[in-house]
Amino acid sequence: MVLNAGASFASPPTAAVRIIGIDPGSLRTGYGIIESDAAGQLRHVAHGCLNVAGQPFLERIGAIYRELKQVIGDTQPDVAAIEQVFMARNADSALKLGQARGAALVALLEAGLPVHEYTALQIKKAAVGGGHAAKEQVQSMVRWLLKLSENPQADAADALACAICHAHHASTRQRWQLADSR
Repeated sequence: MVLNAGASFASPPTAAVRIIGIDPGSLRTGYGIIESDAAGQLRHVAHGCLNVAGQPFLERIGAIYRELKQVIGDTQPDVAAIEQVFMARNADSALKLGQARGAALVALLEAGLPVHEYTALQIKKAAVGGGHAAKEQVQSMVRWLLKLSENPQADAADALACAICHAHHASTRQRWQLADSR
């Protein structure tokens, strides 16, 4: 299926919009790709984890960029959603997470994708209904919403939840725009 690479929620979409969600991490970066149609129906396309643990830090950052660029090329998303960095317990962890997130952002932006950012609270609320849901709840709800045969790995589930969050937010924005134009 060929998708309009310039798809936007500004006007009613004529085809499904392909969304890539990213859960950045300096050891594992989760990704999840879904499609959302004009009726708000969600369809799973792909998901996985870029596991870069065991490599020196700078090689991990490069691997996140290269591997995510490959995923983008293989799946051809129309839009991206990424989790915002939260305050980590220590400054070193926060800096490493920020650099991993930066590598992911460069891959998304270089591909020309519009990027939308969501907090962990927004993502969990959109996918599970509560902003303080446990990882297992996110995994189970993502499995149910996307009709998967098993729970995805936690980082991939978080990335799929991020994509689901964007689909819900975009659908709401579209309804507001249509109401304003009347």
